Parts: sequence; structure tokens; C-alpha cells
Amino acid sequence: MAEARSKTRVLLWGLGAMGSGMASMLLENPDIEIVAAVARRPSRAGKDLGEIIGKATTGVKVTSDLGQAFRSRPDIVLLSTASFVEQVFPEIEVALEHDANVITIAEEMAFPWAASEELSGRIDHMAKQRGKTVLGTGINPGFVLDTLIIALTGICMDVQHIHGKRVNNLAPFGRTVMQTQGVGTTPEEFEQGLASGEIVGHVGFKQSLMLIGKALGWEIDEIVEEKQPIITSVERRTAYTTVAPGNVAGCRHTARAYSRGKELIFLEHPQQVCPEAEGGKTGDYITIRGTPPVNLAIEPEIPGGIGTMAIAVNMIPLVLNGPPGLVTMADLPIPRAMNTLVARATRD
Repeated sequence: MAEARSKTRVLLWGLGAMGSGMASMLLENPDIEIVAAVARRPSRAGKDLGEIIGKATTGVKVTSDLGQAFRSRPDIVLLSTASFVEQVFPEIEVALEHDANVITIAEEMAFPWAASEELSGRIDHMAKQRGKTVLGTGINPGFVLDTLIIALTGICMDVQHIHGKRVNNLAPFGRTVMQTQGVGTTPEEFEQGLASGEIVGHVGFKQSLMLIGKALGWEIDEIVEEKQPIITSVERRTAYTTVAPGNVAGCRHTARAYSRGKELIFLEHPQQVCPEAEGGKTGDYITIRGTPPVNLAIEPEIPGGIGTMAIAVNMIPLVLNGPPGLVTMADLPIPRAMNTLVARATRD
């Protein structure tokens, strides 16, 4: 039997905007102890975590030495390093080898089987062998256009079609995000960026569609995605870029899921800078055609950064008490704010 612990021991892996935000949130919780913090940048090694995240001294020294980090014997790892299954697989493997549960905000991990059946199977097998749980979550995918939709179908006698739309403002984000959405390009450059893979639109549509389909027992046999430029007719200015009239302010990315030729789910995610410049507004919208019909509108949008940090942290007690293996948000109890109450791990 493992020795009893008074606090849940957390290792933070990745100290970018999301990892740093999670650290700040965890430091406010008396039932949590951050026992290690791993940064990819060697220049951060040896610094106090507080210095990295703009807080008071914490006593936790940031490291790039995984052996040193895992000697702290964490109960769970919060992984904030990359977006794709292939990229985070080695890191999840290391965490499981050290008997730690894992929550990752990698977008493809929301339903990793859609990206790699082989790697997902290996994660699931190792997690079950170790008696640990691995979860991918986030604001989207992970909540708005999948978990929230699934929950809303719970009051329906039947569901014929689902339409979800998330309209957000990219203005607070930096140049890297702008580049992935084609912000500031000409329409011709946008098409070239799509072809080269530099412009990707939203990462996670396939995961959301498959997660919804599995939860509702729908056999999704075809997914069709489209990416179109959002052309501005007025100048749009942010702290990081200025978009001239006639150029691209963002990417309208859509995805449709079909079963035997019938459309069951339609998801939209137009991401752009300053939609208010042309009378637009942000928000999250879900329409379910069923009995009864459901129409949900959340305005303005749920903040993506804060939402991602919060849901990753709030899922800690549910993952610690979840079934061993690779799981999705649909496999665990509904998310809820943890506040200062953290369920202790019940497994050895």
C-alpha cells in the first residue's frame, strides 16, 4: 500500500502561458502541493517557479532534468507541451513509467484514437498496467464543442442533428497563433499557407466529432473539413499585428460528421482578430435538433486560456479517482470547480 499523503502532489511539465497559469491556480489551493516543474528551455533551469510565473518565491526549483523532477514522486502530471498525440506520447510514457497519472491539454488527446489508434492503444495498455489514468482535456476540444454538447443531449428524448459554433477573438494571442490562422496574409498567401500546412485552422475538430459520436452511439464514417479566409473590409489592429482592408483577419474552419451519407454534426470555429470591427461578437452557440430542441448561447465567448487552465486543474480529483487507462471527458463525472476541495487519490 502507498503511504497516506495529506496533499495531492503535482508535477507541472511545460511552463508556457497555460502551464504558468495552472501553476498560479494550484498555488492558491491548500490541498495541492507542486512538487516539481519541468521547463523545456534550459535557461529556466534552477530558477524558482515563482520567478518564472511572476509570483512570490515558492521553493520549487524549475528543472529540465526529468530524473530529478520525477524523484519528487508526483501523484499526477499536468502536461502542457504540445498539441499532437505523436508529440506528447513519449512524455506520457515517461510519466506512466514513474507511476503518475496524467492530464494533458494536447488537443488531439481529447480523443486520441482519431489521430493514432496504435499510440492510443499503447498508452491505454501501459496506464492499465500501472493502474493510472490518462486524460486529454481543454476548453476546445475538451469542453465547449464536445463535453458541453454531450451533457445537453442528456435532456433530449431523441437527437437528430447537432450544430455547434464557437466565435472567438484572436487579438490577445501572439504571432505564432496569428500565423496558424493566416492573420495578416493576402487571400493568395492564405491559400498557399493552407497548401503548405503553415495555416492549420482549429486543431481538434475530428476529436470533438468522434467524442460526440461515441457518446451518442453514432457510427461516424465520414468527416469533411473546410477552411476559408475571413476577409476584412476595415483595418483591424492588435498589439501584435495590423490587418489592412482586403487581407485575412482569420480562418473560418468548419467540420461535418456523417453516418451513411446523413449529416449528424456540424461544427464551426471562425477564429479572427477584432470581430467587433465589423459588427461581429464572440460567443459559444449550441443547437440540438431533437425532442425537446435545445438552443444555448453564451456571450461573450468562454475565455479560451482561462478555461483551459481551469478545466485541466479541476479535473485532477476526477482523474485521481477515475478508472485506469486512457479515458475521455465522456468517461468521467461531469467537470466541476474544485475550489479548495481536492479529492485524495484512492488508488495505490
